[in-house]
Amino acid sequence: MTSTRPIRVLVAGLGNMGRSHALAYHDNPGFEIVGLVNRSQRDLPAGLEAYPMFSDFEQALNETRPDLCSINTYSDTHADYAVMAFEAGCDVFVEKPLATTVADAERVVAAAKKHERKLVVGYILRHHPSWMRLIAEARKLGPPYVFRMNLNQQSSGAKWDVHKALMQTTSPIVDCGVHYVDVWCQITDAKAVEVRGMGLRMTEEVAPDMYNYGHMQVLFEDGSVGWYEAGWGPMMSEMAFFVKDVMSPKGSVSILVDTKAKSDDIDTHTKTSVIRVHSAETGADGQFVRRDEDLAMTGEPDHQKLCDLEQAYVLKAIRENIDLTRHMDDAVQSLRICLAADESVRTGAPVRL
Repeated sequence: MTSTRPIRVLVAGLGNMGRSHALAYHDNPGFEIVGLVNRSQRDLPAGLEAYPMFSDFEQALNETRPDLCSINTYSDTHADYAVMAFEAGCDVFVEKPLATTVADAERVVAAAKKHERKLVVGYILRHHPSWMRLIAEARKLGPPYVFRMNLNQQSSGAKWDVHKALMQTTSPIVDCGVHYVDVWCQITDAKAVEVRGMGLRMTEEVAPDMYNYGHMQVLFEDGSVGWYEAGWGPMMSEMAFFVKDVMSPKGSVSILVDTKAKSDDIDTHTKTSVIRVHSAETGADGQFVRRDEDLAMTGEPDHQKLCDLEQAYVLKAIRENIDLTRHMDDAVQSLRICLAADESVRTGAPVRL
């Protein structure tokens, strides 16, 4: 599609991310929303209430015949909805994770290639200028790397209800972890070779076979190692809930978050405040040659602006026919690593990739 007419988009799923993406389409003249899909009634932000509403995705797809399907539903529907959309001739934006199994993720990518359609996966950090800077500064240091990252969320009330609903199909280290494993893979370029995981079910409010706290360790072929931690629920501590740290023999790059930030504030999950660059170089006296450099990330986009940027990229990918092969491969790779961690949690054994 090379014309400049608006791209007709069907938005499925109106949770936190779905509503934000719908607003991004609503405010971008490059898109025209032809319908919204949600299984239950939702209170919609101003501007969205006038669009046709559907409760069934397949019906909406057949009736509206969109150019693009934006899939922001629970993870276990992503693969089937995406393949259905490709078969109907649509391009697809799908929230992370791409699927709940590697086989389903590969099935989605194969369908995108077969039908020669665009597939963009919701790795929102790829569109955040501060995270792009973090990756660039880390790559300057060179491997091997140590990655230390987490995102624990002390949730209650409606936010805990959302987390419990997500955990009906997906653990925290998979749902959140794909973002940060994707960042690791952009920094090192090396393949992961082994994954280890551990987890704990800390509440009877989730199923016996689910855990609301998880921790993974990943070993890469270039010698790099990384850990990621994610926990959801009212029992989570807000001490060091947001750690984003990359080290190498030449120094480190770290995100410093506002000490007043709350772990259940969605804007906190992407804001960096300050990026600190540390050089390990020392002089003849054994002292550091350079002071740490603090890069102030002023004018950062908030959550909605990030969604606007992400959907602007979707528009660009379609209109300029961007090759998304690496993007799709990365989405499968990060999911493969996180699902291996989930397998390790459940079996108690490391997983070789």
